Amino acid sequence: MTEVPETVVCPGCDAVFSRAPLKPREVSCCARCGTELYRHPGDQHRRILPLTVACLIMFAIANLFPIVEIELQGLRSQTTLAGAVVVLSREGMSVVALLVLATTLLFPLMQLCILAYLLVPLSREYRPAGFAILVRAMQMLRPWGMIEVFLLGVLVAIVKLSSMASVVAGPALWAFMALTVMLTAVLSFNPNAFWEMTFRPPGEPDGEAA
Repeated sequence: MTEVPETVVCPGCDAVFSRAPLKPREVSCCARCGTELYRHPGDQHRRILPLTVACLIMFAIANLFPIVEIELQGLRSQTTLAGAVVVLSREGMSVVALLVLATTLLFPLMQLCILAYLLVPLSREYRPAGFAILVRAMQMLRPWGMIEVFLLGVLVAIVKLSSMASVVAGPALWAFMALTVMLTAVLSFNPNAFWEMTFRPPGEPDGEAA
């Protein structure tokens, strides 16, 4: 398949246009139907990369430290996310355990790793190996990351348990809260911007995103 980076196809009416250089904050729209074709990517990769690294740090804390500590009649119990998955599996809820493992650990981690792998080379203005496959994979994984759903479930469980036992939030719970906020910002990054940054016409200036 031949790449033609100097052309762009309108997603609204399939019209084909020559790709013109844009200045910072400029947006190109289809002359036929008005659909947005592309916009100057600016320095999105420079803003998102530090957030991605911060997310990876919070992700490590959220999975290595206890989520909550429960004390009932002098007995204390604490668990991590991995421990919760193991308990679910032992209780005969293997499907639920697999879903929790995939949506709160594997898929979000894969998205963050892909983002870091793509953004570091792009910040140095070269395209990493497997670029097209990884961008598509990230788009496919995006709907399956459900850390915020897991966090909501934990908070509901804490509220219900607080009437029966002493519940203390662990470091992982605070890390999950921070991770949820940062992931919202990171995943707002449009994957199409990867293509725009990669196939940016020579001489097009860099600057603030539109």
